[in-house]
Amino acid sequence: MADPVTAPQARRKFAVVSVLSLLLLTGCGRAPAAQPAAPASSAPASASAPLSMAGLEPCELLSPQDRSAVGFTALGKEKTIGEARACDWKVPSVYGVTVTLDETNGLDNLDVSTGERTKKTVGAHQALQVSGRNGTCAVLLGVAGRASVQVDVSNANFADVPLACRRASSVAELVEPKLP
Repeated sequence: MADPVTAPQARRKFAVVSVLSLLLLTGCGRAPAAQPAAPASSAPASASAPLSMAGLEPCELLSPQDRSAVGFTALGKEKTIGEARACDWKVPSVYGVTVTLDETNGLDNLDVSTGERTKKTVGAHQALQVSGRNGTCAVLLGVAGRASVQVDVSNANFADVPLACRRASSVAELVEPKLP
């Protein structure tokens, strides 16, 4: 017969381990790659593969080569939008881009009630393109089902939405491989 003091503790441990296991299995939104079994004493999988964007810096998502490919000659400027970390880049008198790392709102939680919406895939991520008015467009990338990266473009002349969408798509394709 089990000791009445240790049985509840064992059930509590089992519940905590079960919940953590379930979170690890469902948190990423896609099946993990096959890996060899690890010994019981090794670090958890989350230590080697980030399940969040906490380690990403928005202004480092575009390398010097990436910035050159889309016409940026200067480094981006860090900013905060609400609680989300972001970075702005500009080609003066041409266009600007803001890349926002939103760790609390997945694609389903973003307000995209205005503009024309088009579902698409960018690399390994589900995305939503939202065409605005006045030369604006955004490509929103879903990350792990519970977060998103938002690439917003505004043309300086406040015209040519298709061009703004091509620019947003180009930047999203450069950022996407760096996302979890």
